[in-house]
Amino acid sequence: MNLPAPKLTVSEREPVALRDRAMDNLRFIRETMERSASFTHVSGSGGVAMGLIALTASTFASRPEVPGTWLGTWMGAAVLSFSVAILMMARKSRAAGVPLLTGPGRRFAWSVTPPMAAGGVLTVALVQSGLLHLLPGMWLLLYGTSVVTGGSFSVRPVPMMGVAFMLVGVAALLSPPGWGDAYMAAGFGGLHIVFGIVIWRKHGG
Repeated sequence: MNLPAPKLTVSEREPVALRDRAMDNLRFIRETMERSASFTHVSGSGGVAMGLIALTASTFASRPEVPGTWLGTWMGAAVLSFSVAILMMARKSRAAGVPLLTGPGRRFAWSVTPPMAAGGVLTVALVQSGLLHLLPGMWLLLYGTSVVTGGSFSVRPVPMMGVAFMLVGVAALLSPPGWGDAYMAAGFGGLHIVFGIVIWRKHGG
């Protein structure tokens, strides 16, 4: 014969309900803090390194005695620069004891990706059309757009740097084609170094 389950009294149910409400409140507070937090792990020293890579690339890309290597030089510099940036951000996150791609870091990554992807597609299209002289301005403009969108989740110097890149990109698109390497050096080299030093000094590394 099955006996009916004993019913909980009000006093026995209250601790369970209070614990559940407390856990829900803690979860809500944690999620709210993550949404409002800034991604502070953009590395200033990584930015300086990216700038130095770009300045080095500009000296090789502009050499007339090495024909056909312009695109390869800048693409190689881009791969190396992004690798350095990711490694330095991961190092900064690890030093702070926070995973890189959680909360603000994940939103930062999602925000920078679409303009970067658009830049990749346009690069292929412009190369196939033989319009290589448009690449410097397009790269600078879309990279700046990427930094602005991602910078909305980061510290103030990051979106400011993005705006500066966009302005340099517009100037490059409106200037004679022969000025492309100078704009690339000024943008990917100079702006990375200047803003990298600012981030390094004000936001810890």
